[in-house]
Amino acid sequence: MENTLKIATCPLLCTAALLATTAVHAQQQGPEPEYSISYNIGAVSDYRVRGIAQTNLRPAVQGGIDFAHKSGIYLGTFASNVNWVKDFNGATKGGIEVDLYGGFRDEIADKTNYDVGIITYQYPGNNSGADGTPGAGAFANASTTEVYLHLTYSIFNLNYNRSIGNFLGNLDSKGSQYLDFNFGYDLGNSMTLTPHVGHQWIPNQGAGGNQGNYTDYSLALSKDFGNGVVVTGTLLGTTTQKGDGTFYHDLNGRDLGKSTLTLGVKYTF
Repeated sequence: MENTLKIATCPLLCTAALLATTAVHAQQQGPEPEYSISYNIGAVSDYRVRGIAQTNLRPAVQGGIDFAHKSGIYLGTFASNVNWVKDFNGATKGGIEVDLYGGFRDEIADKTNYDVGIITYQYPGNNSGADGTPGAGAFANASTTEVYLHLTYSIFNLNYNRSIGNFLGNLDSKGSQYLDFNFGYDLGNSMTLTPHVGHQWIPNQGAGGNQGNYTDYSLALSKDFGNGVVVTGTLLGTTTQKGDGTFYHDLNGRDLGKSTLTLGVKYTF
């Protein structure tokens, strides 16, 4: 097992833990803009989603566009290079992730908000599961769609996602669920500390049907340098070694859920 910590030395962008901030192009109507459009670009030293490596412990370059209307309706897209579709599912195509999402958010009460929407993770041209081979080791198409509900109270966030089809190439995995909790603590000097814990359920996987289930946890420290630049360092780990200990190993034996430190930088404009 490879234990070398890989850290990119040039501009880095976010995992799910590195979140964008403002700077928008807006059409003004009165004192409040009707809508805003923001753009972001950056990189990460190791692209992780729910604690699992998407680039096989290597860096990723990423970017996105977000549209938000004052009514609460929003749309967005995100793109990144990935390796897991080939190195985990054994596909020969599928090296790019493109996310499309949209939803509605609003305030329930003072300091309390909800956000409901749908997101699809697309891997254009991927041929994961294309041969239709049945039995152990078989995969479905990697592209996945989820619905979600996010609740926020003050600095606290509770998030729930559920797949409406197979989840990331796993056969018979419709209804996979992810629940996570985090909060952002303001340290002053434009620095934020964000603890996180989440749990992924993927039904019907492996002996006993639960080998895809695991918990992930992280602690992220971010610094906002102003002018749209945010840098984040994240310590993270998972419980993927439970069960047979190999479900989240790729075809080269890499443990995609191993503990690590990731670094990222994001520029929003």
